[in-house]
Amino acid sequence: MLDLWRLRLLHEFGLRGSIAATAAALGYSPSAVSQQLTALERQAGRPLLDRTARSAQLTDAGRRLAEHAGRILTQIEAAEADLANHADLPSGRLVMSAFPTAALTLAAPAVQHLSRYPDLHVVVRQASPIDGLDRIRAGDVDVALVEEWPGEPLHRPNSLQFVELLRDPFVFIAPPGYPLANNPAEPVDPATFAGQTWIAAPPDEPSRRALDTIFRVLDPRPTITWEFQGLDTIVNLVAQGLGVAVIPHLAIGARRDGLVVRSLPVSAAGRIVYAAARRTHLARPAIIAAIDALRIAAASQVQARRTTTR
Repeated sequence: MLDLWRLRLLHEFGLRGSIAATAAALGYSPSAVSQQLTALERQAGRPLLDRTARSAQLTDAGRRLAEHAGRILTQIEAAEADLANHADLPSGRLVMSAFPTAALTLAAPAVQHLSRYPDLHVVVRQASPIDGLDRIRAGDVDVALVEEWPGEPLHRPNSLQFVELLRDPFVFIAPPGYPLANNPAEPVDPATFAGQTWIAAPPDEPSRRALDTIFRVLDPRPTITWEFQGLDTIVNLVAQGLGVAVIPHLAIGARRDGLVVRSLPVSAAGRIVYAAARRTHLARPAIIAAIDALRIAAASQVQARRTTTR
């Protein structure tokens, strides 16, 4: 009988095209993945991979078996979801992944909300949106928090469902006591502060690319003085009085007290945050409860934004 775990490895190899990528996605060493695929070949009684010194690719038999494996895994997930759907309360193990700012502002409150279910064990892992989606497809994560930036559409595999949680606009932040001449209830124009010390993420970060788009139309255009990896680091530097910044509102996190926070013009759109899960798992009580908890956390963040940007 063919081993189910080895079939999953073969299916992932078919999706990713290399043993190294398959190993990285599933958290195993390349040698372990290679050994398991060799064992699957012995079970199947024929070569499944055409190996060379530097690469490997599926044989015709391997390709057919990988397609069968995909259908088998989908059926197993559907069976698990059907069984779980008959449970009275969420239970079992639920793994959630989140990018850094969402881990603090959305995942943590959601886990606290889910603690009311004694038989549900929730694990939260920090992961980039791309990595989170890969881990869902690999079966290592149940719900992933992901972000979509203006001009950078999110890749949406048909096997996944994306639930919009909130729109996270850019806001202007300045050190405590920073003088602003405008009415606190009115949006600020970053061009007004072009001569200040500006702090932002490096150019390869999506938040920086979106910020550059905003700044491109300003006159005068602010010049970035300091570049730092991590939005939480930028918030801390601003709180210490080292400069000003424009960041997504979620990045403020718990550092609201004392910071000067003002909204920007409507044209300065930010990111959209989604919860992603496999379509075949949407009926599971644990998934339903997790998405509901994330929606509650998102609504709380929206309310907090209304009180801090006025």
